[in-house]
Amino acid sequence: MSSPTKKRKINANSSPPARSIKSFFQGQASSQPSDKEPDVTEQTLSDEALARKLQAEWNEQEDATSVAQDASAGPSIDTAQSAQFVPIPSDAPAAPVTLEKEKNTLSLQSATGADDTISLSIPLDQSPQTFDASRWATELASHWATQGGDASYALLTRAFVLANATTSRIKIVDTLVNLLRILIQGDPSSVLPAVWLATNSISPPYDEIELGLGGSSISKALKKIYGLDNAGLKTLYNKHGDAGDVAFEAKKRQSFTLVKPKPLKIKGVYQSLTKIATSKGTGSQETKQRIVEKLLQDARGAEESRYIVRTLVQNLRIGAVKTTMLIALARAVLYSRPEGASFEVRPPHELARLKKDELTELYTNAEEIVKASYARHPDYNDLVPCLLEIGPTDELLIRCGLSMHIPLRPMLGSITRDLSDMLTKLQGRAFSCEYKYDGQRAQVHCDEQGKVSIFSRHLETMTEKYPDLVSLVPEIRGEGVSSFILEGEVVAVDRENGDLQPFQTLTNRAKKNVEIGEIKVNVCLFAFDLMYLNGEALLERPFRERRELLRSLFVEIPRHFTWVKSIDAQSSDSEAVLEFFKSATDVKCEGIMVKVLDNEIKNDTQLTKDEIEQPPEAASAKSSAKTKEKGTRRKALLSTYEPDKRLESWLKVKKDYSTSSETLDLIPVAGWHGQGRKAKWWSPILLAVRNPETGSLEAVTKCMSGFTDKFYQSNKDRYAEGSTNVISRPSYVEYHGSPDVWFEPQEVWEMAFADITLSPTYPAAIGLVSEERGLSLRFPRFLKVREDKSIDEATTSDYLALLWRKQMERAVDGKEANQDPEQDEEDEPE
Repeated sequence: MSSPTKKRKINANSSPPARSIKSFFQGQASSQPSDKEPDVTEQTLSDEALARKLQAEWNEQEDATSVAQDASAGPSIDTAQSAQFVPIPSDAPAAPVTLEKEKNTLSLQSATGADDTISLSIPLDQSPQTFDASRWATELASHWATQGGDASYALLTRAFVLANATTSRIKIVDTLVNLLRILIQGDPSSVLPAVWLATNSISPPYDEIELGLGGSSISKALKKIYGLDNAGLKTLYNKHGDAGDVAFEAKKRQSFTLVKPKPLKIKGVYQSLTKIATSKGTGSQETKQRIVEKLLQDARGAEESRYIVRTLVQNLRIGAVKTTMLIALARAVLYSRPEGASFEVRPPHELARLKKDELTELYTNAEEIVKASYARHPDYNDLVPCLLEIGPTDELLIRCGLSMHIPLRPMLGSITRDLSDMLTKLQGRAFSCEYKYDGQRAQVHCDEQGKVSIFSRHLETMTEKYPDLVSLVPEIRGEGVSSFILEGEVVAVDRENGDLQPFQTLTNRAKKNVEIGEIKVNVCLFAFDLMYLNGEALLERPFRERRELLRSLFVEIPRHFTWVKSIDAQSSDSEAVLEFFKSATDVKCEGIMVKVLDNEIKNDTQLTKDEIEQPPEAASAKSSAKTKEKGTRRKALLSTYEPDKRLESWLKVKKDYSTSSETLDLIPVAGWHGQGRKAKWWSPILLAVRNPETGSLEAVTKCMSGFTDKFYQSNKDRYAEGSTNVISRPSYVEYHGSPDVWFEPQEVWEMAFADITLSPTYPAAIGLVSEERGLSLRFPRFLKVREDKSIDEATTSDYLALLWRKQMERAVDGKEANQDPEQDEEDEPE
């Protein structure tokens, strides 16, 4: 039998050499132009046929207006007969090459010389106070007018390149601010699609549409458009590990490219993504494939190719998270406004004269309004047009505020590790302790017509998942309640005795097309807050008042709809709080939530009633400022509902890590790019156990807790992209997800955890305790690197299964709860 190496040699010798358009033109470049048609060989015919086919496809995609204009200009031209091929010598310089201008003429140009040189020269990373947006907007608008009028994708690419080249958050924000200013002044209609593309999405989370692209679609497009074969593509991917970087290198190496005269536009790219996401039914995959290929085909230069592909794989890697974009939008409209808008803007030179504190206050006020509006109404489709019309004014909170059937971003609780820490933080304040149920957080909307929508903590629509809750709404809505938005926890329950079931049971419910008559996992909604009632937002009312309205106006239905169990207390009631905490864990709750009941008016902060009645963001800002002035004085805690904020007026007290005295020695095998403050590091990190039977590594959990900044940096240095410690996807690691990078297994980390759980996500010990599910860790926490151990001494899947069995024995006494950590509704924040 031939060896694999010998087989490759045989195949290489027996296969005809791969032919490309480049080879055709190299064979023709030395001859002088002639009126006679050149000799046609088998190779040239193949390349010419491909070129004509592409030209025909482009012509078919021309819009109706262009076709009408062509028809009125004179007789139609047979494209297949009139297409001309313009050869370029292989040693041609990498500068842009001007080719013939006639319509229906297929041109060939240097791939490396196709960039938009105007956009490439714009210093978008300058301070907005010195950046001349008007000059660049005027120059670019004139340039765009010759190419259809819309803003080119090259400008957006320029911003991506500069943002990717720095780790400075200030520089990233400045770059986005200046980008938006140019678009606001030069092409306001491109601001919204630019915002969607820069945030790596095309729709709001509650109405999310997926691109539905597999890796094979992008690989096929890269091979077809850039002339790569399987081996070449694999080599580039192994070297760079990022699909965008592969496209960048492939585009750079492409000496010639067939190009459509018009460059990519920001709006055009966004519309292409929308078409990909909305293509359904028979032939949809072929449609998506053609759109992907067209995007790569039209990309002008290597950088555009890189970011088109990164957009398609939904991993831009420019460090611009949601908050960054909201800040950039708020600042951009302080400097620039579109033609026809009447809100006030201030010239950059005037802002440059402001003191640092004055400029910071100006920025902060605008940013708080924009962020508060987005938190209440998280849809750029509504926010951006409204912002461009009225600017960052208080009216934005009214016109783009809380709305029915559009989920507001939920308020979050700060984490405390024990009861004493919580009591210290809330000393002297009245608070409520609530069971923190082991379920799924839900936001329920009901309008005057009785339409009901249910959303998850992550704003995903769950209405189809819980038709039984939808049917309950007419029964729980008391007299006088016409519309409402309430929040609660959906928990699996035993309908016979009312016992709470673990979250794992809840995950067994289908997510779509659930029929009430076929439901096997019953649920109860434990309500804990009311944010909207009869057309009025309640966010600025104290928690005690919101809770009273909830419990007095809605009807309790035992084991179907009820209130979270709670007690009111103060820090002096430590014994009662401790007993309540124990009772929560005894019935398999995660712990307790502690919430401040009333807005304070304290002498130490001088927070007045008028300030409390202001919008939460303004009151919070003033309270914080006054607290800072007082130095050691504590800050006031408002009991208002603060969407998308994690404040100490809500505190979580969970079972801490001492619940389990065991630790595990796990192997780090992969990582993801961090978000927010951790954008420059790997976080979270995927860890695995060792399977002694097969020799494979089985993923068991992700971890983002217990690391110091110093460790994060050293870990990023160790597993730097491009180093030998970062590898292509290894066949010996069992995991179905797609991390951003894979690590060469070489370390062992000691990890603490709360408990072990069955998981549909992680394959560790699958087959040892369940045929369908593996095991995972709940609340994993890094302790230290085990430098005394090799990966051969890491924890095995057998030992993990043994610990799980011991845990289940203890669970018989009701001492343990079981939950899939991948579905934990209160994961620690990035």
